[in-house]
Amino acid sequence: MRNVTQPAFADHAADDTRVLRALAVLEQLAAAGQPFTLSQLAARLHIPKATLARMIDSLEAQGYVAHMPDSRGTDRGIALGPRAAQLALATLSNNTFTRACRSLLRALVETLGESCNLTALDGDTVLYIERVETAEPLRLHMQPGMRVPLHCTASGKLFLAHLPAAERRLVLSRLSLKRMTHRTLTEQGLLEAELDRLAARGIGIDNEEFVRGMVAIAVPVVDAASGRVLAALAAHAPTARANLNDLLEAVPRMRETALKLAPLIQAPDAAMMRARGAGGGNAVVLNGQ
Repeated sequence: MRNVTQPAFADHAADDTRVLRALAVLEQLAAAGQPFTLSQLAARLHIPKATLARMIDSLEAQGYVAHMPDSRGTDRGIALGPRAAQLALATLSNNTFTRACRSLLRALVETLGESCNLTALDGDTVLYIERVETAEPLRLHMQPGMRVPLHCTASGKLFLAHLPAAERRLVLSRLSLKRMTHRTLTEQGLLEAELDRLAARGIGIDNEEFVRGMVAIAVPVVDAASGRVLAALAAHAPTARANLNDLLEAVPRMRETALKLAPLIQAPDAAMMRARGAGGGNAVVLNGQ
């Protein structure tokens, strides 16, 4: 009997190892700020390259990982794929996380009188994770799952400002600095200078750079232990109701809320947030105009 059943037990153990290794790959990519080469990923995970290559092929076939240029632009780097992003959004739809997050955002909206949202860095875009709208009829309509540009939004500029210099230059070099309004910074040198100023202030600012007639500010949600930026908390307002200085006065209160959001994002129910969510469209509508 032992000779019959032992191979089955061995097969189960091997399956468990493969599953755990696959999850380790996804976790490593989720925590990364840029794609990894196969060699880099193998070294970090202590998995033989040949074994890892087969695993990556399987994960890519299922949409959990994808290939793109790495930091040197010469090899195909490995990053999270769309199916991992869909899993992340489903995880973030967990009622416990959603209720707690929306409760904090709602309290902030009631205090500021303007829409507030939680965003994550998703590759070269900003992903809306959660949002609570103001009751005012004139507002920027967005919803979880939508993506917006990095270079002209408060959250996007905050994420860029907090990147290491070399990584920031790499990201900017591959971004299309599309002009969204007459205020959009489309010259890389000017944008880098702006990001340096924002990094010193620890905030992100959108002064009608994404949507004409709309201003926004963002503060980081930070991992207290590592200092890593987990997400961004942003507030938006139409210039017909508030100006940028009005929003800047809200920064202390926003930082208080960001401190309360951090442990929610680090909790098990939201652990996949770093994998970035997916879904939703890109349409932006300024209601009332």
